[in-house]
Amino acid sequence: MAYTINKTDGTVVTTITDGTVDNTTSLQLFGKSYSGFGEGLNENLVKLLENAASTSAPTAPLRGELWFDTTTNQIKVYDGTSFKPTGGAKASSAQPTSPSTGDLWLDTDDDQVYAYTGTAWQLVGPVYTSGQTLSGWKIETLASSGGNKVVSSMYVGNTRVAILSKETFTPTATQTGFAEIKAGLTLNSTLGAVFEGTNTQATFVDVSSTTNSSASLIAGGNFLRADAADTTAGSLTIDSDGGLVVGDAQELSITVTSNNVTIAQTSQDKDLSFTINDGGVTKTPLSFTGATGAIGLTGDVTVTGNLTITGEFENSSSEINIVNDAFIKLNTGNSETDSGIIVETSDTDDARLKYNVTGNYWEAGENATYSQIIRLADTTDDGAANHSTTLKSSSTGGLTLDSLTVATPGSAITTTDSRSTVPTIAQVATFGDQWGGSEKTVSTSLPTSGDGNDGDFWFVREA
Repeated sequence: MAYTINKTDGTVVTTITDGTVDNTTSLQLFGKSYSGFGEGLNENLVKLLENAASTSAPTAPLRGELWFDTTTNQIKVYDGTSFKPTGGAKASSAQPTSPSTGDLWLDTDDDQVYAYTGTAWQLVGPVYTSGQTLSGWKIETLASSGGNKVVSSMYVGNTRVAILSKETFTPTATQTGFAEIKAGLTLNSTLGAVFEGTNTQATFVDVSSTTNSSASLIAGGNFLRADAADTTAGSLTIDSDGGLVVGDAQELSITVTSNNVTIAQTSQDKDLSFTINDGGVTKTPLSFTGATGAIGLTGDVTVTGNLTITGEFENSSSEINIVNDAFIKLNTGNSETDSGIIVETSDTDDARLKYNVTGNYWEAGENATYSQIIRLADTTDDGAANHSTTLKSSSTGGLTLDSLTVATPGSAITTTDSRSTVPTIAQVATFGDQWGGSEKTVSTSLPTSGDGNDGDFWFVREA
């Protein structure tokens, strides 16, 4: 009678005729009264013990059948389509072929584990390859005086870059670059690491406090504002030749060129003024007029050094200019030319008191007509040697006097006088009465031939 062989689920595997061997499965199945079945039976048992260990998968396997793949040294189970690893990951340098969803694969080149999602191999971990060494987050426990602290450390290339902690503490064991760990994220101090990029919250600095927590941690209220008026208790240094620019149209600038400083009013035809508070009153001692380039000075001016004026010295509102110096020197440094003082009048050439360098004397006048001024030397009794050049009103005329008063008159005039003293009118009249050495009265008739001597004077008075 033939044997009908069923699976666990009741389905028929095969029917074995009496006295025969069936090879429908990877094991030998014996029919009734098969002679010599002992060897085959024993081989079946051995196959079961070693899970059909071989480099090749069993032929005609049944779903659920185990096979030890001696190539990968893995136990695999037949899922009805192919043999799949039963546990752990398939270790190989290349991706396994014909994977099933949920299969694991250990990449022996990079020491990384992958899981098959049904469409692709997804990295499970670690996130770094063996060549990259430890990189990424690692959960660690650090000892401290307050007990062990669980932290999350960020590594890059096997170097700890930062530690993320929920509290501040000091590790009791040396942690290179982390003498103290702050609540939040602490960077490795030995790397000089800083945060780069934009932080939304950091762009809004809280200026409500001006108390610094340390010399290096500055309160927001101690930063100078760019959007409002502000005050600094320290010096402000602009380390750039571009300098300082002030005004909504950048009218005022202080710049440096080759260590030379320029203060500029850049708006066309606009003024630059310097003001002071004099007893509560605002005054402008110095101003520059943009439209004309003129400089205005108000108040007393003290010049310690030399004052050089290349242009004109214009009039002032003061009627009297006071100079405390004993001398005013004109025409310094120029070739010799007539120099002096000019008083403005309605004449063509005004009124002048000037020194004539050609004649070496002073002269005065107006309207381009000038007369020499008598010097003390010109009045010396020198035989009238200089009178022709000094006692004159023009180059050709003599000296004209409207009146002359002599404080000390001379003696009476005689016929033998050769005098330099000035006689009085009475002495002149007395001399006129003398004729031939005797005094004569003035007559109304002409003298006759017998009257007087040659050279005598005779005064005839009209009747």
